[in-house]
Amino acid sequence: MSRTILVIDDDEAVRDSIAEMLTTAGYDVLQAADGFAGLALFESRHPDLILTDIVMPGSEGIEIILRIRETSPATRIIAMSGGGRLKGEFYLDLARRIGADETIDKPFSSEALMAAVTRCLPAG
Repeated sequence: MSRTILVIDDDEAVRDSIAEMLTTAGYDVLQAADGFAGLALFESRHPDLILTDIVMPGSEGIEIILRIRETSPATRIIAMSGGGRLKGEFYLDLARRIGADETIDKPFSSEALMAAVTRCLPAG
């Protein structure tokens, strides 16, 4: 059975690029353009893994991680950030402290993304 990954990012080009990499690797991919849509998809579809940007308009990634950890502590989460007003490392460090399983700096290579996904969703 294929595993499902939810990608939450306000940048459509980034979302599409990640979705293409994951689909090519055999995953089912759901996409959300913001945190509100992402949480709704999470609640209705229960994906195996969530990749969320941290800095987004509306509901930010930090809020998404906190909400998912509240209701589904076992769900795997990868936080992504290229920064914003502050450096990306600040956001990624905070994401790790509140429950992200992996973090990845933007921009990233397909190899780096797939390595993080494989660590979160081991084969078998």
